Amino acid sequence: MKYVITRQDKEEDDITNQAFDNYDDAYDLLEEIYADLCCSDADYDDRPYYEISEVK
Repeated sequence: MKYVITRQDKEEDDITNQAFDNYDDAYDLLEEIYADLCCSDADYDDRPYYEISEVK
């Protein structure tokens, strides 16, 4: 099984062009990207929304 990260707006970027052997690796990458955001001052409109999907 492989996992891919897709953007909600269906656009492609460096993150969506990768495949991961497990969910945790994909999650860790997204965590690195969003780690600098604090919930109280985050402007999520400036960043795309990503989703991890399983590819069989």
